Amino acid sequence: MNSKTPSAASSAKTQAAAKRFTRRTVLKASVGAGAAGLVFPGIVKDAFSSSGSVNIMMWSDYLPPDFVAGFEKTTGIKINFTGIGSNEEILNKLKATRGRGFDLVTPTNNRSLQYVDAGLLQPLDMKKIPNIGNVNPAMLKVGETEWNFGGKGSHWLPHLWGTEAIAWRTDKWKPEGGVPSYGAVWDKANAGMTMGRPHSMMLGAGLYMETAGELAPGSVWAAYESEDKMRPTWEKITAWCIARKPQIKILWNDADTQKNGLLNEGIVVGQTWDGPVLALKTAGEPVAYQAPKEGALAWVDGLSIPTGAENFDQLYAFLEYAFRPEPAGKAIDTHGYNSAVLGADKFAGAAYAKNFAEAYPGDALAKLLPWPKEPVWYADIRTEYANKFQSA
Repeated sequence: MNSKTPSAASSAKTQAAAKRFTRRTVLKASVGAGAAGLVFPGIVKDAFSSSGSVNIMMWSDYLPPDFVAGFEKTTGIKINFTGIGSNEEILNKLKATRGRGFDLVTPTNNRSLQYVDAGLLQPLDMKKIPNIGNVNPAMLKVGETEWNFGGKGSHWLPHLWGTEAIAWRTDKWKPEGGVPSYGAVWDKANAGMTMGRPHSMMLGAGLYMETAGELAPGSVWAAYESEDKMRPTWEKITAWCIARKPQIKILWNDADTQKNGLLNEGIVVGQTWDGPVLALKTAGEPVAYQAPKEGALAWVDGLSIPTGAENFDQLYAFLEYAFRPEPAGKAIDTHGYNSAVLGADKFAGAAYAKNFAEAYPGDALAKLLPWPKEPVWYADIRTEYANKFQSA
């Protein structure tokens, strides 16, 4: 792992980019400087006195071994980790156990409407997170507004943010004009050498169809407004994708499948998350990741407490540790995503700032496409069409 710290200029540029993203996606508000990372003896002492473990259900690549080792050494608390690859897995597991079995889970910011009436999460006690000031305040507002169920306070804290865009093997493919498109995944020239996650690559196909004149401009985002607007658009998207499905080699649902596809399965280009590909790039593999001309799809994954959580001292010790800039920043070199902790990028390796700049060149950050809030009805209908595509 490269331990060189980026220059002050690179660090400032990356933080500024994160601030622009959050203004665009949540509040369009300015972001102030955060508090420096501190060690809080009270939290550590309480954690050691109770020891025990914390049960975390989190995206499969979000807990690098060095981060886990650092937390366990600092607190004496063992992490029991359940890896997942989709928001549907989180929600379905919590529904099946009625919120029991886990102390922390990691839903994405746009899924609040699927939790508001489910009774599966409980509000956070911010007084038990003494370094909450380290967290990007614009992102915190997402929890205070979108995840404040019943006026009981925030049920969600920001953790990592990133995008879904286009990845490729630099030794086997090059985007025409230097800027990729979601259409590259479906291009006959790349047949049998592409991959994507079903529901999001279908959305990416819709965005490409808009630019190609096969869908009216704005149709993809208007589909979130009502079933009447969604079905005609997704009928067209699904038919278009089914006609081109033989050209797709891999349908992925987790980070490891994306990495393996690019390294070992002959994938030349794909629609992927940023983290897995940039982690490979940092390790020296011949891969690239870049926002397409249609715009990268942006999200923030958070941390929430299920109603059946039991290990409260331990989960709050985890939150305190996760919001320290140094461990949060060092973890970036392994998972490849962007941290919601202010100043974390200063502790990431030199490759982070370079990768970030190359992933979002020119006006790419201004063209980020935040995933809209997703109602239950939308999620159900999208699953219907995604299943139709997969079974075709």
